Amino acid sequence: MYATLTRHNLGQALRKLLPTPLPPTLTLQQNCNLYRILSRTPKPAGTVVHQTRWNSKRIKDSYWVVTRANIKCGGEHGRAWGILYWKGKQVSPQPELIRGGLKFTWALGRSNPSS
Repeated sequence: MYATLTRHNLGQALRKLLPTPLPPTLTLQQNCNLYRILSRTPKPAGTVVHQTRWNSKRIKDSYWVVTRANIKCGGEHGRAWGILYWKGKQVSPQPELIRGGLKFTWALGRSNPSS
């Protein structure tokens, strides 16, 4: 006899297969270090990221476009290169090392301070 799988049963079965605690690449945190965010994307190149502190400082439309990334330890460390756009204008003519990947909190997309 076959058991019918519902969403609930399927979710429970999948959770049993996953290790505890979950690796950093599977955690559902929205804001974290740069390398953890990039480790969750299939291809880090082309990803748009920003520092969350830019929102609190009311800096709008500023972001990095990642061109290359070297991620280590499942997203805990690494290096990333990209092009900086500050207030909508391209600042760096060629890719440069993105600083503050571990020091600051990062998020996907462009900075957009709430009114």
